[in-house]
Amino acid sequence: MFPTSTQKKHWMFKDDDEIFKCRQETNRRFIEKHGAGMPEDKRAEFFLSAQEEKIVTQYYEYHLRDFCKVFQPPMPKAVLGTASHYFKRFYMHSSVMDFHPKGILVTCVYLSCKVEEFNVSIGQFVANVKGDKDKATDIILNNELTVMHAVNYHLTVHNPFRPVEGLLIDIKTRCSSLQSPDRLRAGIDEFLEAVLFTDAVLLFAPAQIALAAILYAVSRVQENLDAYVTSQLLSSASRPQLQALVEAVRKIRLLAKMVEQPQRDVVKQLERKLEKCRNQDNNPESQAYKRRMREMLEEEDEIQSYKVARVDSDS
Repeated sequence: MFPTSTQKKHWMFKDDDEIFKCRQETNRRFIEKHGAGMPEDKRAEFFLSAQEEKIVTQYYEYHLRDFCKVFQPPMPKAVLGTASHYFKRFYMHSSVMDFHPKGILVTCVYLSCKVEEFNVSIGQFVANVKGDKDKATDIILNNELTVMHAVNYHLTVHNPFRPVEGLLIDIKTRCSSLQSPDRLRAGIDEFLEAVLFTDAVLLFAPAQIALAAILYAVSRVQENLDAYVTSQLLSSASRPQLQALVEAVRKIRLLAKMVEQPQRDVVKQLERKLEKCRNQDNNPESQAYKRRMREMLEEEDEIQSYKVARVDSDS
């Protein structure tokens, strides 16, 4: 399924450099559009850089994780994984200066609930959101189509959770040297949570991430699965294929090891900068946004009135 998926075709990148260049281009497009006529040194001072945008989005990835973990009723892991994918995909081609992560975060989770068939109503969903529930509802519903469009309507996500279960079953069946494979679950969950805050899901297949998680958990309990991996799991793989997988697992584990939550004082400084340079047309608190919403509603009313008038004239 994954080899023929839209995820592999459209949302997997060759390396870190390709991801960085994509984010740089997204940042450049926003600044070119909204900083026209502004001197170069003033642009750098006024707008967020691509690296600063990345710090902000990574900070809100932790908020996304925390929101999902305390959600009631408890949600499946797949919802968190899919929402995290949507969030990363969205900000590959959209700037945080255009769409603030607060609104996109909850929209990604709400959309993920639908796609992963975790059935909660919008009322149940916003009951988990702090603050004004009506405002949260409006933000989510207004952003839902925006998020779907930004991810090119590629809504099916292949997470590593299913491959993990398949590998654990295989280990229980064919690897007698490892006692009680279920004791690996705590380490697996810890590793997969760390992976959420990296770009690993944009670089590596879910099965590779799953294998990296299991090997990490095995090392935590001071066991070794090298013989199982090479002699049984990958017995039909060629030497180059085996070397490529070993390198992929090494890189995934390195990414997870390097995860570091952005410092709150740094993020606060960037958010102050963001409030000044963000696109006010997409800020629910701004007059520009409220005016745009009014105009859209008035336009819808006019269209509806026109349709009613045509029906009356035809009858």
